[in-house]
Amino acid sequence: MQPSFRFMHAADLHLDSPFRGLSKVPFAVRERLKNSTLNALDRLVDTVLLEELDFLVLSGDLYDAADRSLRAQLRMQQAMDRLSEAGAQVFVVHGNHDPSGGRTARLDWPANVHIFGTEEVGCAPAYTRGGELAAHVYGISYRESAVKDNLALRYRIRESAPFHLAVLHGNIDGLQGHDNYAPCKLGELAASGFDYWAFGHIHDRRVLHEYPHVVYPGNIQGRSIRETGPKGAYRVDVSEQGRVSLSFRELSEVRWLVRDVRLGEADGEQSLKDRLLETAEDARREAEGRPSVLRLRVAGDGALLERLLRDDEAEEWAAELRSWLGSPDERDDWVWVERIAVEAGGRSRAADEASEDGFLGELLRLSAASSSDPDASRALLREAAAPLRQHPRLRQWLDGRDDTQRAELIARAGELAAALLRESGD
Repeated sequence: MQPSFRFMHAADLHLDSPFRGLSKVPFAVRERLKNSTLNALDRLVDTVLLEELDFLVLSGDLYDAADRSLRAQLRMQQAMDRLSEAGAQVFVVHGNHDPSGGRTARLDWPANVHIFGTEEVGCAPAYTRGGELAAHVYGISYRESAVKDNLALRYRIRESAPFHLAVLHGNIDGLQGHDNYAPCKLGELAASGFDYWAFGHIHDRRVLHEYPHVVYPGNIQGRSIRETGPKGAYRVDVSEQGRVSLSFRELSEVRWLVRDVRLGEADGEQSLKDRLLETAEDARREAEGRPSVLRLRVAGDGALLERLLRDDEAEEWAAELRSWLGSPDERDDWVWVERIAVEAGGRSRAADEASEDGFLGELLRLSAASSSDPDASRALLREAAAPLRQHPRLRQWLDGRDDTQRAELIARAGELAAALLRESGD
């Protein structure tokens, strides 16, 4: 019979992430976001210590860039020292954002920290706080940022341990929306003989298989409106019989949230005000005392919705809503409205118009097709924004859009053009 033990599985810390585009937000919001990944690390360590876990597993992308910021490395060293003083081991692999080939400071790490190398899959013993052998932990780090080999095939069990825990940063079964680094198959992992695969790379938590467990804990702190909801790590308890149980621990300093508001044909400004406020206050309660960054998506039908499509009107409502919700300087559970996004005319109306002949129908069909096809969206945006690309900073901004952001930009442009065409036809 094996000893029972418990550990924390975390990944994708992205320490000292830059949080671009914060120049126009209040100082209190900007500073909280800039420090949020580092504070989430402190919460992670606090949780390991408070719950007296035996060890911590970090599955890659501890840092946000290959050339790691000094601040991030010093905070990581401080965190590892705290764990060392409590007798908790730490097992680390590096991923595509923080490959071992990046520039690092010359810092001393405590003996409790085991960082896996890049040449071969390493194996290290993990012990309980009482000194009993709990598991063999296996891992390999990225040497460079783009690893295309199936690293999982290199993992081999070494006998004499009661539990076998594999740590890897990579993409399982080509999960969409994520770079296909260290690609592997779920079937391969399930048949490998390991008891637990501790993965990193995907920023939302997923349990893909049980016995053996194949787990993504997600990142510990959302860094944009695409990384919404509670973020954190999994506490993993292993019984004497080898039974595995997972429980999520939220660690995020700030929550990112998206909420929908619907308007009907007859709704006016008072209805919109009431619903915006109600939705924002609901988001505040859901955040459970944490501050939050909120995007509100307004959809439905009616003349008010058409007017809201104009950027100045939507931003006016956003500015007023921010003032109604209170200053981030005055309360800790602030809600900062990042944006009010408007879907003009409703999906049903747009779908009806897209099936019609004429310019408006063709416009909506082109917008829908391009926003759902990454290659088409890149080509359309390149052609439509050709004059803007003459300006270096605008060109840099356009080239920095990912597939999701390009699709959103094209969909928004299509909605605005459609609203203007409807107005001109009235």
